[in-house]
Amino acid sequence: MPTLHAPLAVRLTEDGEPLPGHAVAVEGNHVTAIGLLDELEAAHPGARIRRWPGTLGPGRCAADAAAWLEAAYHPDPREAGALGTEPLTGAALAALDMDETRWGASARRGLQRLLSEGATSLVGPFTRPAVRTAVRRSGLTVLPSPRPSVLSPGGRADFAVHDADGLCLATALAGRLLHRRA
Repeated sequence: MPTLHAPLAVRLTEDGEPLPGHAVAVEGNHVTAIGLLDELEAAHPGARIRRWPGTLGPGRCAADAAAWLEAAYHPDPREAGALGTEPLTGAALAALDMDETRWGASARRGLQRLLSEGATSLVGPFTRPAVRTAVRRSGLTVLPSPRPSVLSPGGRADFAVHDADGLCLATALAGRLLHRRA
């Protein structure tokens, strides 16, 4: 069953002109159509409609992902009292006993934060085995270098919805909502 994502506007590129009244039709893991909501509703009777109070566009590419995930420790919320909540680098990171299990858990928390900011692709490569596994399992696309994302029919349904202040409301990878702000 297709889903129509009906935001206030759609951008086809990250810095493209917003298209008010447009929507995106997603079936499975691909975008099937982009157009005016009324036209998409007529073409897809019975489709589920998700309304978003923001602008939907292609997600961003996290060009600094390797450093973000492999050179920083993202503390577990249970460690907040001792380590704080911000990523640890440098001497603070060197003071931690970092095994592969801890690197993997840190990478998963770092990836979740990137998703919550609207990232749908990352620049690699990733050299730590546990980080590489976490990235592969995340569903995020790994690129060899940064490139602009484009939202188009036939393309993978990777997108983010941002409000007027730039806050990410939702992130979808291959048509699946992996982040949704309450």
